[in-house]
Amino acid sequence: MTSQNTSTQAGSKTITTLKEHIIEIISDSGEGAQRCGQSLGSIAARMGNGIWTTEIIPAEIRPPARSVAGASGNRIRIGSGYITNGGDQTDLVVAFNEQVLLGRVRDRELKPGCIIFLESLWRKHPDLNISMAYIETHDRLVAAGYRVIEIPMEQECQLLNADPKRGKNMFVLGMLCYLYSFELQMARDQIALTFGKKAQSIIDANVKLLEAGYQWGESHLDFSFRIPATPAQQPQIVTNGNTSLALGVMASGMELCSMYPITPATSASHYLSEVFEKVGGIVHQAEDEIAACAFAIGASYASKCTITITSGPGYSLKQEAIGLAVMAEIPLVVVNVQRGGPSTGQPTKVEQGDLMCAIFGSHGDAPKVVMAPATIEDCFYSIITARKIAEAFNMVVVVLTDASLSSSQQPFTRPVFNESWLAPPFDQSPVPEGARPYDWDATTGLARRFIPGQPGGMHTVTGLAHDRDSHVAYDPDINQESLRARSLKLAALQKTLTAPEVFGGDSGDLLVVGWGSTKGAIEEAVESLRAEGKKVSSIHLRFLMPMQPGIKEIMQRFKQVMTIEINWSDSPDEEIIDESNRRYSSLAILLRSRCLIDVDCWSEVRGQPIKPSTIRRVLLAKLNK
Repeated sequence: MTSQNTSTQAGSKTITTLKEHIIEIISDSGEGAQRCGQSLGSIAARMGNGIWTTEIIPAEIRPPARSVAGASGNRIRIGSGYITNGGDQTDLVVAFNEQVLLGRVRDRELKPGCIIFLESLWRKHPDLNISMAYIETHDRLVAAGYRVIEIPMEQECQLLNADPKRGKNMFVLGMLCYLYSFELQMARDQIALTFGKKAQSIIDANVKLLEAGYQWGESHLDFSFRIPATPAQQPQIVTNGNTSLALGVMASGMELCSMYPITPATSASHYLSEVFEKVGGIVHQAEDEIAACAFAIGASYASKCTITITSGPGYSLKQEAIGLAVMAEIPLVVVNVQRGGPSTGQPTKVEQGDLMCAIFGSHGDAPKVVMAPATIEDCFYSIITARKIAEAFNMVVVVLTDASLSSSQQPFTRPVFNESWLAPPFDQSPVPEGARPYDWDATTGLARRFIPGQPGGMHTVTGLAHDRDSHVAYDPDINQESLRARSLKLAALQKTLTAPEVFGGDSGDLLVVGWGSTKGAIEEAVESLRAEGKKVSSIHLRFLMPMQPGIKEIMQRFKQVMTIEINWSDSPDEEIIDESNRRYSSLAILLRSRCLIDVDCWSEVRGQPIKPSTIRRVLLAKLNK
């Protein structure tokens, strides 16, 4: 989405109309920049703008103050139309100190000429080293062409608050509401919502800080912006991916979430712990990841289809228990909110490195369904679908989201509850005489689900190889039959899926294939190139195991095919790399083996969402080869 600016004069002030703008608010950890950004995004969405917010999270829980690596905050892309991703470089930054800004400059996150609002407190700081560092950084930023505007944030907040550090974020929110022509009353309402569980005195204090920031902007800034908005015709909600997942858990009728805290998945359980009980659900925090998975499997065996939510390291620990659920054919939904790896890796950064682990990660053959939501809204509906599949096929369904989806916010149409989302009541009637717990259907691999206490259904559950009666059996034919039956479930599910939709033309010079959170950025890049007459299209896969039908036929209609992913692949430009030793990205490997088509790949693992302009550059280079 490109900016189309027009300017008008209102007295001595210039009001510029924009198609979109990207704003960052950054501070030391604990100063409230993230809350400020989330609130700004929510206000913009309520005004009718499209938004996408991206959290800026330091790797450490409490990094040192005024450190380059300690930047904490939020990045808000606001547009006049629907926004699908975080966009490219930042247009305007509010920084609570100059050090947290330096990392953003180093990472080339700021647009040339970017407007920087900088807390001026540090210029006259009594510590000479701090004041000199501030002045040096300020002068370097100005020399580099940035438009730096110093703001006495703490000084202004001190007039209203004895501890001004706790009020800067609301002061900044007010200033930004003035700057972007947002209704002040809308901002007041947002504060009331944000601090709704606090005392009225706290809400009132924050509203005063908001109003002070708005008035400061009105008095001291000779420019402002307007991003035209179109109010939604249907009720909307603004939420992040983890909250959307949690809402999906409740909407699907699941009754238990068992998990152990791990970044970036934990906030899903935080939300559920506040509301799940109201709809009859339970959040169980286990002593570790293994126990969380085992608890969920036990509850599911007792007829309650359950979910366990984790991230990469936790998923690794759960794998043996997941194998038990596969072998015993117990329904289970597992969410893996992917983060940077391996080992503890980059806990707060985005990556798509767990795809192969989710599909093949097990000792022995353990077929699992693997899904990947592509949007915040998808996070909601994917859980409903995952539950249905898990219970219909008595198997494990893995849902792969990632750190980008988990904390990013986006508005979407408020879901209207549908009873079809829920599973029908469990059939507890006596088991017909002669029925066996693993009496697999010859064509689908499906078997009736037995639960404890069901008349006529008594049997021993085991993780060992077993026959149809669940008796431990090492007979080679029985083992072969069991593996075949469990595998047939994937084939049976695949028969129910439809081909992915093609974004762009049905044929052309280049097809881009993606999965997960890259969808918005890929489609924005494709749309940009198509506007220039380039014959490029894309498809986005939500089922990775089994894959949807028709993918090979779609790929055959294009001269070149490549994947865009956030996991590692070797660049063919490396001197040591050739076709005999090049490592391909995960989806490219799967597509090459499945479809026997020469699928190229490009990936980036910088711990950040891939920008549309970066994808555009990569696709253009591929087209020009």
